[in-house]
Amino acid sequence: MTQPLERSLRPEELARISRLELRARQVVEGFVSGLHRSPGFGQSLEFLQHREYVPGDDIRRIDWKLWSRSDRYYLKQFEDDTNVRVTLLVDGSESMQFGTGPLNKFEYARTIAAAVSMLVLKQHDSVGVTVFDSAIRAQVPSSSRNTQLQAILAGLETQVAVGKTDIAAILKRTNETLSRRSIVILLSDLFCNREDLFRGLQTLRQRRHDVLVLQILDDEELEFRYSGTLRFEGLENAGKLTCDPAALRAGYLKAINGFLDTVRRRCAGSNIDYQLIRTSENLDAALAHVLIRRLA
Repeated sequence: MTQPLERSLRPEELARISRLELRARQVVEGFVSGLHRSPGFGQSLEFLQHREYVPGDDIRRIDWKLWSRSDRYYLKQFEDDTNVRVTLLVDGSESMQFGTGPLNKFEYARTIAAAVSMLVLKQHDSVGVTVFDSAIRAQVPSSSRNTQLQAILAGLETQVAVGKTDIAAILKRTNETLSRRSIVILLSDLFCNREDLFRGLQTLRQRRHDVLVLQILDDEELEFRYSGTLRFEGLENAGKLTCDPAALRAGYLKAINGFLDTVRRRCAGSNIDYQLIRTSENLDAALAHVLIRRLA
């Protein structure tokens, strides 16, 4: 599906670019240079039927699950929806401030949101962005107009990560305001009440929206490699703790891995695409997670 990228878009390189627009364009240009062709968001919204493969067909359309059962090649065909709407929900709560690398979680999420917006508008589809904590802080409704990209970039550029999270309320409001089927992409660390989170995601799926969850975490949140006596200060008024991290590491890793496993299973059970992304991961690879799932 993809060829090796001509250059590696490491977070430390992109962090030197202060303007969000320039940073996002670097990601998009690097990503597209590694593809056989530009990806399309709308090609997989509505499954229609299968037909047998013939030489010359796009092999990306082969249903590999059906092949494994029948040992024959069939293509997935879809209803053509040329006016796709993509809604990006960017978590701007205080926990997204955290980062031990060149880009914190919020900066990483903003860059991915800007890059996705560029790609969607490039193919003349509609995209909108919402930045939220416990309420909506900035919102640019979906549109494909010529000024949409600048409106989105302006909305993202001025935001900082503050406040508590209430993803459930944002998902509920998003579900109420979407007038037609959309692709909804949530970019968040998902540090929130799990039952409320999945209730909101399932409601979107019940309305037949296509949902993709990108859980963005820092390496230290996943590996907890701290040593020595340290004082931890929780974000979003989570309190303070002085401790020896080495004594807590085994319990912490068990808890975080259990949390991630739950998120993966619940998303799979609701037919929601899910991808864990580290902020140390190259941004072109993170963008590929979004685009390739739309081509799968």
